[in-house]
Amino acid sequence: MSKQADQQIDWLRLIRTENIGPVTFYKLLERFGSAANALEGAVELSSKGGKKIKPLAKDKAVEEIEKLNQLGGEIITRLDEDYPPLLGSIYDAPPVISVIGNKSLLAKRAIAIVGARNASLNGQKIAKQLASEIGKGGFLISSGMARGVDRAAHIGALKTGTVAVVGGGVDVVYPRENNDIYEKLVRDGAVISEVPFGTKPQAMHFPRRNRIISGMSRGTVVVEAGMKSGSLITARMALEQGREVFAVPGSPLDPRSAGANRLIREGAQLTENAQDIFNALETMPTARVELSFEENNQLKYKDNLSPNDQAGDEAKTHDKVLNLLSPDPVSVDEIIRSCQCSPAAVSMVLLELELAGRLMRHPGGRVALIG
Repeated sequence: MSKQADQQIDWLRLIRTENIGPVTFYKLLERFGSAANALEGAVELSSKGGKKIKPLAKDKAVEEIEKLNQLGGEIITRLDEDYPPLLGSIYDAPPVISVIGNKSLLAKRAIAIVGARNASLNGQKIAKQLASEIGKGGFLISSGMARGVDRAAHIGALKTGTVAVVGGGVDVVYPRENNDIYEKLVRDGAVISEVPFGTKPQAMHFPRRNRIISGMSRGTVVVEAGMKSGSLITARMALEQGREVFAVPGSPLDPRSAGANRLIREGAQLTENAQDIFNALETMPTARVELSFEENNQLKYKDNLSPNDQAGDEAKTHDKVLNLLSPDPVSVDEIIRSCQCSPAAVSMVLLELELAGRLMRHPGGRVALIG
């Protein structure tokens, strides 16, 4: 097995390990320098936090890769050239994604189109037309393969390039009535996911899925969205990621347009055709990928303290940090200021607690105890 294949397996094992999400994954790499070392180090850190974790077995990772390969798909890590370039610039970029279809499409500039599942006929028509025009302008169309607007967007962009980011495994068609568009995406587009092969979609997967849709795209277009639509979550994530948000106006009498109309009132670009999007993007700087690489294709990390210094500092910090935590989210910066300990030591204590399943990270750099 090649060194690259071993590294891919190590990355997959680490991100599939209990209590390890993208942010924790990168913190472990920063601490230990490689996924192989992090697999061992995470066990020790979780023990300090109060519960010893068990990394995913190597044969399970190999099995997932082999099953994906049998369907013509493959695993892509954040180190690979095929990884969507803009996606790598978000702080919680998925370390590993699965892809079935034409992976070369992931290198294209992308625009996301999202909207109501119960979209009107006009809403679906607009989404399809926008996707076709944007695609002819040289952009990949990203969406979530849901009913309504998502489906229409994929159909409109099949000839120019479209990718579906799904909430379950890349082999799971959801909803089932989209089986026809799934087959076309596998043949002429691409389907990607960060969750394990064979995973059935669950409600908790979709907000995480949405950050990928917006994260790989220079802008997100909202076509028909109610006030509680998941599309508004995607739009919010796009703003947090420093991307542009576009919205198609709709009738004030149609509740399916209430969310999109509100976005426009709050500053989203009013969009009637693809040219509105092209004009806005001309003045928009391209997002920079923050991840840097060494010549040997390894991630470059910085650490302010030596391992011995960190160990001593963490021992003094542990009780202080625990006393400052509660089930109510609090800013990590506030914890550092209050306990007057080094950021590196506080970070490691939080990492230990998180690996042990005792800590949850919240948006905005906040953390809270679980239970």
